[in-house]
Amino acid sequence: MRETETRNILVIGDLHEPFCLDDYLDFCIEQYKTYSCNQVIIIGDCVDNHFSSYHETSVDAMGGADELDLTIKRISRWYKAFPKAKVIIGNHDRIIMRKAQTSAIPSKWIKSYKEVLEVPNWDFVDHYIQDNVLYQHGEGGTARTSCRSNMINVVQGHLHTQAYCEHYVGKNFRVFGMQVGCGIDFSSYAMAYAKYGKKPAIGCSVVLNNGTLPINLLMPL
Repeated sequence: MRETETRNILVIGDLHEPFCLDDYLDFCIEQYKTYSCNQVIIIGDCVDNHFSSYHETSVDAMGGADELDLTIKRISRWYKAFPKAKVIIGNHDRIIMRKAQTSAIPSKWIKSYKEVLEVPNWDFVDHYIQDNVLYQHGEGGTARTSCRSNMINVVQGHLHTQAYCEHYVGKNFRVFGMQVGCGIDFSSYAMAYAKYGKKPAIGCSVVLNNGTLPINLLMPL
């Protein structure tokens, strides 16, 4: 992207691969083209890591090697469509790193996310700030509370059932909080923990005109 070019960002919701809806990729590609995007941010939980969850796993689940192989295969579809992206590191992405720390394994023994997932041009970060917009996964709360407490525009994921954009205007400031939808397959065994709750909000978002125009986009189902 040229330095003088207007930034139009596609924000992709939680993928939780390999448990992402097949049609979600096509939907995201369509929005990228429709809104003339030139930058991509994946808002966290790129992978699910169900096999290594801190919660009970399904007795019918794939083993760790098989789940990882399938995850890499499915992530390759996203990498082909979006070969450059900022990827926010979510709580599910961190599971392996957390277990390594619990086991006192030095970080030098652990491969990077981009090495494991075979996505050399993706940049994995804890959070990202651009054009006075904070992009974060969102474990600490909602977008509406985070934007007001930090006095900065906030875009985040993590909360699968929420998708909204709210603007807050004061005497000396104006900020927005945007909660991005997700792409998870609610029928998969990895999502069984939420089967009695609300269904997820399937969608993505765009942040246009150098951070000034946030739009939430829900996928037709």
